[in-house]
Amino acid sequence: MRAPKLVLLLAGITLSLPALAADSDRWNLPVEVKKLDNGLTVVVSEDHSSPTVGVSVVYHVGMRLEPRNRTGFAHLFEHLMFEGTPNAPEGVFDKVITGGGGRNNGSTRADFTNYIETAPVSALESMLWLEADRMKTLDFNEKTLKNQQDVVKEEIRVNVKNQPYGGFMWIDIGQHAFQKWENNHDGYGSFKDLEGASLEDVRNFHRDYYGPNNAVLSIAGDVTPEQAFALAQKYFGGIAKRPTPAATDFSEGLNTAEKRIEQSDALAQVPAIAAAWKMPGRGSKDQAPMAVLGELLAGGDASIFYQGLVKGREMALNVDSLYGLTSPWEYDGPTLYTVFALYKPNGSADALLAAMDEEIAKVVDKGVDDATLKRVKTRMLADWYNGLESFMGRADTLAKLQTLWGDAKVANQIPGWIDAVTSEDVQRTARTYLTQANRTVIDRKPAPPAAAAAPAAAPAAGDKK
Repeated sequence: MRAPKLVLLLAGITLSLPALAADSDRWNLPVEVKKLDNGLTVVVSEDHSSPTVGVSVVYHVGMRLEPRNRTGFAHLFEHLMFEGTPNAPEGVFDKVITGGGGRNNGSTRADFTNYIETAPVSALESMLWLEADRMKTLDFNEKTLKNQQDVVKEEIRVNVKNQPYGGFMWIDIGQHAFQKWENNHDGYGSFKDLEGASLEDVRNFHRDYYGPNNAVLSIAGDVTPEQAFALAQKYFGGIAKRPTPAATDFSEGLNTAEKRIEQSDALAQVPAIAAAWKMPGRGSKDQAPMAVLGELLAGGDASIFYQGLVKGREMALNVDSLYGLTSPWEYDGPTLYTVFALYKPNGSADALLAAMDEEIAKVVDKGVDDATLKRVKTRMLADWYNGLESFMGRADTLAKLQTLWGDAKVANQIPGWIDAVTSEDVQRTARTYLTQANRTVIDRKPAPPAAAAAPAAAPAAGDKK
């Protein structure tokens, strides 16, 4: 991900009354979808509550599809997309959008790379021209490549190598939990692989994965579907579709034996664990129950793990959770539900894991009471709708759902899926997935302090110092 630049326009976060469904408890987004002749899928969500728009372009390529021996290449390429084209040299993209009162960013995940912008609606055509321009081609040159190789390496140093715990709860854990290279390699990349990327690699990657037929353009805000589709055709319609390599088979089943790894951390002050379980597949009947179960166990201060392990037994110092690097709805291959916790130096990973297992066993045996289940669902629904309020967040969510599910209107189904989850669903999902056999654990302990150097012996009489 590029350096954080997202300051959302306040004018773009108001819910529009026309978008509210007749049922006051359910907000149905207006969603229109059209595919251009070159294969570009265009998604539009009309909302005139403010004179702003959000734009997202999502390419169906991420860490799982990057070339072997080029780990981190999808992420490197995300950076290169901001380095200019023959028509818009380096710096023009940011200058045009920010000069028009907007913000932009991009990120790379396992199954997609997304580029997002928000600005007053008057800047919409400029944003679309810029996105179409870099979809056509980039300014491929050695200087730019070397510069961004160095930028990504520095990002790894800052965010991983020089941070306590680094990315062990999302980088290291996957390397041990998954069997296939597509799923278990370090998507941030090794320095050796990053340095080995050539201009030919970059050109080929852009040719293979950055064509219109491998992309979704989503526009949300103060624009009608007719206007948005016409603008998409104007700026993107002339870009020729390009062959996209077939994906390898990166599917894999649940694990059948627990994996335990111990690591040392020279920067950590207290020990930590990451416990990860393989998730249900996208579209599975267990996906929504797993999302609810994850929230029930580790979703905030009211969660079972926080109340039982942090406040109750005072074993852990905190509890947090991850669904890979996305959300429980935005993945298209093997993904982990991971719980991360710092624990007291006089404690142990074994004790903390045993306590987690006890809490999970209670859910398996007794389920969850109606009041707690309602609270969890309410929080999840609030978070879901809050994420759709900003036009940029809405455009991005719709683009990702269209890319991964083939249907942006899944955004209007997810609240119903959450609401339909029963206690029995939660029990079944906990019993099936949150088992010791399906679990991978990393116990990350502070490295022992380096031994102090012995004082130098005083020179003997007559010796030269």
